[in-house]
Amino acid sequence: MDAGALNCPDCGAAVPENSTECSFCHARLATIGCPKCYALVFVGSKHCQRCGATIAQPTDREAAALPCPRKCGPMRAVRFGGADMYLCDACNGVWVDTETLQRLVAERLKPSPMLGTGIATPAPGRITLGHVEYAPCPVCKNLMNRVNFGHTSGVIVDVCTAHGTWFDADELRRVLEFITSGGLEAARARELRQTPTSLPVASGSPLEDSWRIVRPILDGDDAKLIINALVTFSGRKKI
Repeated sequence: MDAGALNCPDCGAAVPENSTECSFCHARLATIGCPKCYALVFVGSKHCQRCGATIAQPTDREAAALPCPRKCGPMRAVRFGGADMYLCDACNGVWVDTETLQRLVAERLKPSPMLGTGIATPAPGRITLGHVEYAPCPVCKNLMNRVNFGHTSGVIVDVCTAHGTWFDADELRRVLEFITSGGLEAARARELRQTPTSLPVASGSPLEDSWRIVRPILDGDDAKLIINALVTFSGRKKI
């Protein structure tokens, strides 16, 4: 799930998706310009280079501004792609509350087409760790947990279990792409294969606690249970 490249509509040069402008002609990249897949697009583009959807702009909504977790300043309250979120125009990051994220996941949740076929599902995404700086939740100001979304997506997001999830530039698109491709269901299948179910677990042991949290992933089809279990279990191990 590594970031790829877009082609500048002005000069044709390849530009990394996490850049803010073309390094050759300096055409600017907009934030979440695609209301369907939430990919970054160039200002002036009419269609998303990833999914072909018609480009739109986030619509401001009535809500108090929240501070950007990356300390850029206030974020705008916007509605985009049918979802309410907060947008930082400076760093292109977005803040999505827990309920909205659950809905976005539910809309895209589907079994991996390779499950049950004997064909190996895609390998977990690789994570390249650089300097880690924990970000404060824009609502409660507590430092958020750093979570590899779905254990295997390779997308490290910042999560406040009580209030929401912070996505740096292009991370929301990458997470939703992971879900649409069946990544969550593949992670669920791996848990089923790897978690022992026949061994007795002592009351109060760490294994019992982890199993109690992960169990909804294995048994439940509800997106809320899946998201809550993934976030809570992963959030206990800070990266």
